[in-house]
Amino acid sequence: MDKLQIRPIRPEDNPFLAGVIRETFREFHLDKPGTAFYDEALDDLYSAFQAPGSRYHVGLIDGQIAGGGGIYPSAGLPPSICELVKMYLVPSMRGKGLGSLLLDECLQSARRSGYRHVYIETMPEFGKAISLYEKLGFRHLDGAMGNTGHYTCTVWMLKDL
Repeated sequence: MDKLQIRPIRPEDNPFLAGVIRETFREFHLDKPGTAFYDEALDDLYSAFQAPGSRYHVGLIDGQIAGGGGIYPSAGLPPSICELVKMYLVPSMRGKGLGSLLLDECLQSARRSGYRHVYIETMPEFGKAISLYEKLGFRHLDGAMGNTGHYTCTVWMLKDL
């Protein structure tokens, strides 16, 4: 049985997490402009998630970093809505329950921070993640909210907390 843990991000996590995110985009052939692949904050997630109203969680399996995910008050969103961001797992660590655990922790963080809704932008290629979001009560939207700069995303979802 794998031991799953969640902890806050640390500065020393930055290189590993940036690598996981970029490799995930390469895996799905989505390493192109308008995606998180090119986000300026990617190489220093720790600093980016020191912003008020944000939180980033690192998931570990048997003590090894397996990925992470966070919430962020993205540009252009109303104060009651945060965005679920940078949630990616190492391919060999998927399917072990860590994604669900990370997502639950993000939703709890959003509630504790006073948000009433969580917004997601993603792409159809991330179908397994979309299925998880749907199971947890995210509903599809007809268009984007806010101004995230991820103009290649074509799937937008929202969950009431």
